[in-house]
Amino acid sequence: MAGSVDRESAEWLRDLTGGQREAAQARLHAELVRIARSELRRRAARLPVSGPELDDLTHQAAADALLAIIAKLGEFRGECRFATWAYKFVIFEVSTKVGRHFWRNPTVSLEAEDWDRLPDRFGFDPAQESESREFVIAVRRAVNDTLTERQRRIFVAIVVNGVPLDALVVELGTNRSAIYKTLFDARRKLRAALVANGYIDPSTPGRS
Repeated sequence: MAGSVDRESAEWLRDLTGGQREAAQARLHAELVRIARSELRRRAARLPVSGPELDDLTHQAAADALLAIIAKLGEFRGECRFATWAYKFVIFEVSTKVGRHFWRNPTVSLEAEDWDRLPDRFGFDPAQESESREFVIAVRRAVNDTLTERQRRIFVAIVVNGVPLDALVVELGTNRSAIYKTLFDARRKLRAALVANGYIDPSTPGRS
């Protein structure tokens, strides 16, 4: 393996499995903490976390990522740099921790449907009340008529209610890629329906 990976990755593997493993694990843990903290701060706008709570989530994510990395060292094949491979573990743990944290004190129910918030999400000016109300009715009708039950649930949760994507991943037992794909397909269907009914100009990037 040492001959098939870059020098830095080979050094990580050597140190994490050799006589200096404790020191190497400490160095790796510190790097994972740095990444976890940065990622949590990036996501904090959707999940307000700060102070001791942020530190707690940061260290939980880093610690769990370190355990997973150590357990799976034998699976590293050198297809990417070790740092990149390890990065995926801590990002996964951050996503999981963020999702679980949201449901401990949820700001919205997954089953709620706050359609009155939709105009703000689509950027309507308060002066456009009549237009925005008509648009919301059209979107809601398209959601009910054109989307599958899963597409509808995900669209309403994320776009209408503002549920963080990571929280939805945990609640539905899926992954970010699957949510993105479902939401993309839902938006495409809705745009087609709104264009067909004259609510969106097909030549203009749509609100949906």
